[in-house]
Amino acid sequence: MPPSGTRLAEAPPIRPAATHLLPSCRLVGPWQMAIDHWMLEQGQPALRLYRWQRPTLSVGWHQRSLPPHWLSLAEAGHLDLVRRPSGGQAVLHGGDLSYALVWPDPPRGRRQAYAQACRWLQAAFEQLGQPLHFGTAAATQASPDCFASSTAADLVHAHGAKRIGSAQLWRAGRLLQHGSIQLAPDRQLWQQLFDAAAPDLPPLPASDLALESLLLKAAAAHLPLPVAICAPLRAAELAPLAQRLASYRWPGGTVGGNSVGGNSPEASMPRTTWGSASPSG
Repeated sequence: MPPSGTRLAEAPPIRPAATHLLPSCRLVGPWQMAIDHWMLEQGQPALRLYRWQRPTLSVGWHQRSLPPHWLSLAEAGHLDLVRRPSGGQAVLHGGDLSYALVWPDPPRGRRQAYAQACRWLQAAFEQLGQPLHFGTAAATQASPDCFASSTAADLVHAHGAKRIGSAQLWRAGRLLQHGSIQLAPDRQLWQQLFDAAAPDLPPLPASDLALESLLLKAAAAHLPLPVAICAPLRAAELAPLAQRLASYRWPGGTVGGNSVGGNSPEASMPRTTWGSASPSG
């Protein structure tokens, strides 16, 4: 026990771990899905925005049977097929901006987790004058198209058009939530895939770069943890991911014009699509 009158040194405040903000990149599907899954395995809060190098149809992990014409379109080179580590239905990528968020200690209720994990997305679109609200439809397997319905996992405009579709993967209490923010979907390819029109989305009053900057600022303000920019993944971190690419390619398919999963992220990851946009403020 310290002598009478001696003041005990106060313990320094415990700061929450920062959310690691990975640089944006444009890659083929297997690399993107492998990086998302790798982020979850690290067990650290993390966030990234990314785009797709080629038109790509990502299918949920539990979608085991695809319509024959999807396979025909892939074989003809019109799109790539990739399996997501998360569930849900198929999403057409290429005219969208995707995000991935890892939350090590989220609320245990899925609906509550979706609500909190999407708040930064809603805040960004509110600033654009296009508020988004959660869908109300029940989850169903009736359509293989993720954007054919709007559930509590999705964000829609006031007139019902679905802007953002999200999916989750939970491991050991940790959450990976990633999703697609549709910007300018390929309407012809969408019609060919789903025999339905692409969502009727209002034009955004911001360029792609301005949107990404706005999203990062909203993340800094509304994510439950502070945001810190990280360096690109190192070669030592990328090497194990290359061994997993086959897990995310659709069986028997090719990606990026070859069978090994396309280009390595090392070349493209340092070239962020949002330039010097700062997540602070």
